Amino acid sequence: MLRLILAEDSVLLRAGLAEVLSRSGHQVVAAVGDAEGLLRAVAAERPDVVVTDVRMPPDHRDEGLRAALELRSGDPALPVLVLSQYVATAYAARLFSGAPVSAGGLGYLLKDRVGEVDEFLDALERVAAGQTVIDPEVVRVLLAHRPGDHPLARLTPREREVLALIAEGLNNQAVAARLFVTEAAVVKHASSIFTKLDLDPVEGNRRVLAVLAHLRGAAAG
Repeated sequence: MLRLILAEDSVLLRAGLAEVLSRSGHQVVAAVGDAEGLLRAVAAERPDVVVTDVRMPPDHRDEGLRAALELRSGDPALPVLVLSQYVATAYAARLFSGAPVSAGGLGYLLKDRVGEVDEFLDALERVAAGQTVIDPEVVRVLLAHRPGDHPLARLTPREREVLALIAEGLNNQAVAARLFVTEAAVVKHASSIFTKLDLDPVEGNRRVLAVLAHLRGAAAG
């Protein structure tokens, strides 16, 4: 069972999320509607994981994201899952930029993913376990529209599939299960990817963050 704090300004969505989490055996120790309430609740309850929307009152811009960054600055070990209504790679970049690999889990999901309850709960539990989780649609946008001379163009179609799943935060075993291949095949593809992109063949969160940093740089270039 996880002790969670939920921050979402929509009363209906907040109630729905709390119900899903409770029915899944988790305890929502506080459910708040603004960023200030989130900061107060975390200080009071010391939860296992925080789930927060990006846009919160009073201006409905990035108050939730800024609160998440403030919480992580004060306690890098606190797992945080950020929810966004839109594919905003800039928000994802702000969340993950400079994230220490030894810190607690960190995730960025689109709200549409919440409707896929099993996927949402899996992402939540992976974040709580210290892993990095990125919404597949955000990864798709980061991988799209590259010129033919870009380093990503060196990858085979299968390598691009593997790279996308690595960027989502999946380990080799999970990638293998998703693609119906052996784990040894994934290791071989990952090694080729990291060689072609001139990245260190690291593992775990360090690998995910390295791939994300590369994709963000590619998107900006």
